[in-house]
Amino acid sequence: MSRQVFLYDPPDRFIAGTVGLPGRRTFYLQASASGRTTSVALEKAQVEALAERIDELLDEVVRRSGGNAPVPAVAPTEIDDKEPLETPVEEEFRVGTMALAWDGDGERMVVEAQAIVELEADSDEDLADAEERLLQDDENGPPMLRVRLEGTMARAFAKRAMEVVNAGRPPCPLCSLPLDPEGHVCPRQNGYRRGE
Repeated sequence: MSRQVFLYDPPDRFIAGTVGLPGRRTFYLQASASGRTTSVALEKAQVEALAERIDELLDEVVRRSGGNAPVPAVAPTEIDDKEPLETPVEEEFRVGTMALAWDGDGERMVVEAQAIVELEADSDEDLADAEERLLQDDENGPPMLRVRLEGTMARAFAKRAMEVVNAGRPPCPLCSLPLDPEGHVCPRQNGYRRGE
């Protein structure tokens, strides 16, 4: 079966968002253009890493271009997207591997999110070979979301993604683990329940 690639070049909208209450949220990347929408599920840590790496890559692009790249230093407020995910949210796949690149010719950030794949290997060498094949742009690979963004839209995505990640449960002031509404068992309190 051939690989399904959900390509948005460029998207009208590309955001990170959640469904559910803090502590039980499901995180999504959602791209939309021309009346079609693609949503893929991923972990909170993946959203956070993606946002951080996008900002780092854009900073590097600006640095290497001597400030001439079409990339703003910060996300412009006029394209701040505070709207929720488009509904219904229909998960195409769960993300396993992500990749980022800067297309210097097209002056675009390329974000790829590939579906989780179970790798079977008898040895570490077989596993390494399987992982290498997985990363190749094979026509028979797992489903993939590929989004090409202008620098401005990439900055706005990274800003919103970090806001979404940080909108969860507040951290415990002692151990930094998330506080549930009913409190939590704090390791720094020697196992005693701690409220807000």
